[in-house]
Amino acid sequence: MFKRNFAKLNQAMGFQRSSNRQKVQPGISDLSSNERAPNSCHPVINGAVSDDANYSSWMVDHPSALTSFDQMMKDAKGKKIVVFLDYDGTLSPIVNDPDLAFMSDEMRAAVREVAKYFPTAIISGRSRDKVKGFVQLNNIYYAGSHGMDIMAPPRPVRSSEGKYHTVSLDRKGNEAVFQPAQKFLPSIQKILKELEEAIMKIQGARVENNRFCVSVHFRQVRDEDYGILEEKVKSILKHYPDFRLGWGKKVMEIRPSIEWDKGNALEYLLDTLGLGNCTDVLPVYIGDDRTDEDAFKVIQKRGQGYPIVVASSPKDTKASYSLHDPSEVLTFLRRLARWRKASSSSRSLSQIWGVGS
Repeated sequence: MFKRNFAKLNQAMGFQRSSNRQKVQPGISDLSSNERAPNSCHPVINGAVSDDANYSSWMVDHPSALTSFDQMMKDAKGKKIVVFLDYDGTLSPIVNDPDLAFMSDEMRAAVREVAKYFPTAIISGRSRDKVKGFVQLNNIYYAGSHGMDIMAPPRPVRSSEGKYHTVSLDRKGNEAVFQPAQKFLPSIQKILKELEEAIMKIQGARVENNRFCVSVHFRQVRDEDYGILEEKVKSILKHYPDFRLGWGKKVMEIRPSIEWDKGNALEYLLDTLGLGNCTDVLPVYIGDDRTDEDAFKVIQKRGQGYPIVVASSPKDTKASYSLHDPSEVLTFLRRLARWRKASSSSRSLSQIWGVGS
């Protein structure tokens, strides 16, 4: 297992490439200018903004995870479920100010309850520290910067003085922090500084430091200023060939050009749990962004699991199921926890993780 993780780390750092593995790109850099621009917040299908009829038609191929819940759980009987969650737009609503993307107390309680029964991870484009500050739970994995900064849940250990303290450990007893883009930090800090100086006069533009990636938010930028903003960002990146530019929801994302994304993070976390090669594992991944598609692809390739997209209008996706908005995510998580609690075949979290209670 650890040899596999080490090989993935080498591959992510550019030391080797697998000749038989298809390289999966995040799929956020190939958007047309119309899809990136501030006005295009709604998906476009056949040249027209999607409506209720189109959404209903789309849901035929991406049925509601709430409507399908009973059948999904029937198929999950006797299998090990591992839960993966995006943050913005999934656990919290999309808001104009990214610093105000708070999750509700009800959502926090639901995630806490789910984590009692299943290994649970949040994989976000935010910095790990920032998303942990939003979520405020200690019994889950946090993967920030699109999976480039992963921390395991803390577990109590005994110190040399006989006292207990809490740290995050891997199976060899080392602190479990995984950061495949560590060497890019100096350049990221330079990019961050240059961006802040370049866009400070563009009203509504905002630069966010997400540790191993940089986000440029333009949700509040005027339409006529968007082209200027995009050009400034691109002109800075010309001097940093080891980085690439992608787009999310009203945000430009600057990331190191390594083969590591949310899909790789999902695989790494399954490996860390000792479940990477198990055939009885069902990953459940819920997310709303294009970057979550990499995780959906991994689940699709595994041939089992539940990729669930959060979408209020039709969109191209590899997800098998859908939820309309964070309120439906809340309902789904509550039902999932209740199902496991009521299941006579449930196993404790310590049994699933292979750690002492």
